[in-house]
Amino acid sequence: MFEVVEVSSEFDAMIQARIDSKTKPLGALGELESLAMTIARVLGPDKPQISAPTLLVFAGDHGIAASGVSIAPSEVTTQMVMNFLQGGAAINLFCAQAGVTMEVIDCGIALEITDQPALINQRLGAGTGAIHREPAMTLGAVKQGFAMARERVALHYGRGCNLIAFGEMGIGNTSSAAAIMAALLGREAAECVGRGTGIDAATLARKQMLVEQALFLHREQLGDPYGVLACLGGFEIVQMTGAILAAAELKMLVLIDGFIATAAALAAVTIAPNARDYMIFAHESGERGHKLMLEHLNAQPLLSLGLRLGEGTGAALAVPLVQAAATFYNEMASLEEMGISI
Repeated sequence: MFEVVEVSSEFDAMIQARIDSKTKPLGALGELESLAMTIARVLGPDKPQISAPTLLVFAGDHGIAASGVSIAPSEVTTQMVMNFLQGGAAINLFCAQAGVTMEVIDCGIALEITDQPALINQRLGAGTGAIHREPAMTLGAVKQGFAMARERVALHYGRGCNLIAFGEMGIGNTSSAAAIMAALLGREAAECVGRGTGIDAATLARKQMLVEQALFLHREQLGDPYGVLACLGGFEIVQMTGAILAAAELKMLVLIDGFIATAAALAAVTIAPNARDYMIFAHESGERGHKLMLEHLNAQPLLSLGLRLGEGTGAALAVPLVQAAATFYNEMASLEEMGISI
């Protein structure tokens, strides 16, 4: 469905030489140098510019939430979507501060919002099935979600965007992400299930048990990433996965947020391994399992702030670092230009 080409290494030596030639000791800008290499490899070595950075927040509800795996009921998904639309959430503020265009997409929240023109309707249903009792969705819904996401990413690409980030909102979605991680990495639920937005020990034990039930129930259908997404995914996670693949297909930089976005990235890389070349990982969250996924993806996150909010907040906070890496690569003087010997 997606044709994602490998990023060329043809100019790597030239890019590295340009980084090394700047007025600094070798490696003195640390991870910003690795980030500059990624930017130049994806966007081209000759003065790559970050253009029209955009963050898409995908929202959807989860049937498993009714079994008490979160500190909040599903109604909060709709309430938070309204908060996004009214500009009152952390992600609104961080995007505005960083000059990032933000868009909110209803992928399938339980309580539909019909009177907000700014809300993009890409609904696949009114919440997924409870994954410990039934598949989250059909394979047809996965494919439809991919198609919708591809169209949305193409729209922003056509508007000049070459850096796209993804956030999410959905009560219960850390359960889905943990189940996806366990299925794709062959890990035990205990290694993947965490406290989400701050559940107590009893709720954590129930959440782990339900994820274990889901993995056992669908064990015959988890042999490929499409089956994993259909059985265990969320409407927002499916569309985020499709959006990551679509952006990589268009050779855009893809800024990955926290635990749930990384589960979508893991699914995307399982489907199209070359998609990994286009990814920048914003942060390591406080959620159990995130570090394991980052290690599997050979990812060095830019930030480690103990974030566990979701929404794309870590990605929005990382945008200025991406811009800083591009700026130093493009504009910082060279040792030769300044007559400096190190």
